[in-house]
Amino acid sequence: MEAQAPLEIVQLEVGLLQNFCEVIGCLQTGEAALVDPAFEVDRLLREAARRQWKITTIFLTHTHDDHVAGLDEAVAATGAVVRCHALELAIARGHAPGPGAVVPVEDGEWISLGRGRVQAIHAPGHTPGCVCWFVPEPAALITGDVLFVGSCGSASDPRAMLDTLQRRLGALPEHTRVYPGHDYGKTPTSNLGWEFVHNPALQADTLASFCAYKRIPAPR
Repeated sequence: MEAQAPLEIVQLEVGLLQNFCEVIGCLQTGEAALVDPAFEVDRLLREAARRQWKITTIFLTHTHDDHVAGLDEAVAATGAVVRCHALELAIARGHAPGPGAVVPVEDGEWISLGRGRVQAIHAPGHTPGCVCWFVPEPAALITGDVLFVGSCGSASDPRAMLDTLQRRLGALPEHTRVYPGHDYGKTPTSNLGWEFVHNPALQADTLASFCAYKRIPAPR
C-alpha cells in the first residue's frame, strides 16, 4: 500500500458562538477540505486560497445549525462534495440543495484527501449521526460537539454518548490531537491522553456517574 502523506490542519475560530472550523490540506497536492462551515465561510476560503489549496470535500461532524449555517455558501463557492452520516443526510441536503452534493459516509470509512486520508468514526450521543473525523498523519481527531477540551457536548442519548467517549475514542492513540467544535476549554486543542486524565466526561466510567456529571436523569 502506498504510504500516506501527512495532512495539515488549520484551526480557525469563527462566528459569535466560539465555533472552531478546520481547513485540512494535503501539502503535496493542494487538495483540501473544510469541516463544519457555519460562519465566516469567506474567511475559511481565503485561508485555503492563501495556501493555494483547492477545497474538494466538506466534512460534517453533525447538522446542528451552528455547524452547517454556511454550508450552502461553501458548496456554491467550491462545488465540494459534502460527507456526513446517513442519519443526518436529509438535514444536510436541506442546507446544500443540488444533486449529488451530499453523500453519506459509513462508520470506519476512509476518504482520500490528496495523498492523505481521513477516517469517519460514527460517534453518536450528541446527535444520532455525529461523526468524528480521524486524521492518522499526524494523529488528530476533529470531534465537533462530542468532545471539548475538558468537557463534552450535550447528550441527547447519554448511553450512546458514554459508549462513544469510552470505547470509540478510547480506542485511538493517546497522543491523538483533539480539535473540538467550540473554544470552551482552557486551550484550543489538547490530546486524548490529557483528556482521559483530566476531563470528567471521560473519567465517568458508569452511566450513572456520567449522567451525574452532566446533571441529567439517568435512563432506565
